[in-house]
Amino acid sequence: MKKDFLCLTDWSRDELEQIFGLTRELKAKQKRGEEHHLLKGKTLGMLFEKSSTRTRVSFEVGMFQLGGHALFLSSGNTQMGRGEPIKDTARCMARYVDGVMIRTFSQSVVEEFAACSSVPVVNGLTDLYHPCQVMADLFTVSEHRANWRELNYCWIGDGNNMANSWINAAAVFGFELRVATPDTYRPDGTVMERARKMGARISYTNSPREAARGAHVLNTDVWASMGQEAEQKEREIAFQGYQINTELLKTAAADCLVMHCLPAHRNEEITDEVIEGPHSIVFDEAENRLHVQKAILATLMQ
Repeated sequence: MKKDFLCLTDWSRDELEQIFGLTRELKAKQKRGEEHHLLKGKTLGMLFEKSSTRTRVSFEVGMFQLGGHALFLSSGNTQMGRGEPIKDTARCMARYVDGVMIRTFSQSVVEEFAACSSVPVVNGLTDLYHPCQVMADLFTVSEHRANWRELNYCWIGDGNNMANSWINAAAVFGFELRVATPDTYRPDGTVMERARKMGARISYTNSPREAARGAHVLNTDVWASMGQEAEQKEREIAFQGYQINTELLKTAAADCLVMHCLPAHRNEEITDEVIEGPHSIVFDEAENRLHVQKAILATLMQ
């Protein structure tokens, strides 16, 4: 039966930890230079309505390393970008490729595409969720801390797709999560309510210092995401005090880890000193997009 990777809460903890296990295996093989052509002869169609660096490169390289092929399609160069119904594009692409990854604005686009597609669909990012990124983030923490499920995590900044994805992760894996945002930039209320019904241990505050106090993992993202550029100045004012900097780290655990999904606006939501400092695992998590996504693709497309 076809399965998609659209939202973390569609998957059980055991299923996601199996993906982590496969990630470790594939990463070790890649580091040893061993072939791991689990998707030999298969093709991944990649639909992009949003620009990308890490998503495109990691999926495309990942398919190559798995023995398959990735096909890049920009929305402006497809019929879907000219108004073709999503269901028509989905049905046709499913007859050409073995899986589809979509990076777009609306979660409803990914969900409708998946509902009409006979091949697996992966959410490469929407305005609501970024499940591949949070999987890479958690896998990275697990490489640095064996007790990663027992750590205290905090999210500081905008209640965006990454904040929503961390909330979903807390619901599935059961770790403690503290979220600090300005009142007018809270995470999605429906996402938060569902997570709490699942038993998630999530606390919300307006105070970054309160969220960071004793935290083992601190995470943030840009204050204005793609499509919000016109709000940049307004958001800079609203998010004053929500920067991850050396002073904030003094309130966290002494051996805390700092994450950012990138791209970063250095010295805005996070200082250059912190992102280049000893607590940062930012570039480890960027690398692990490749390894985690290979495991997701292999799980869905073998």
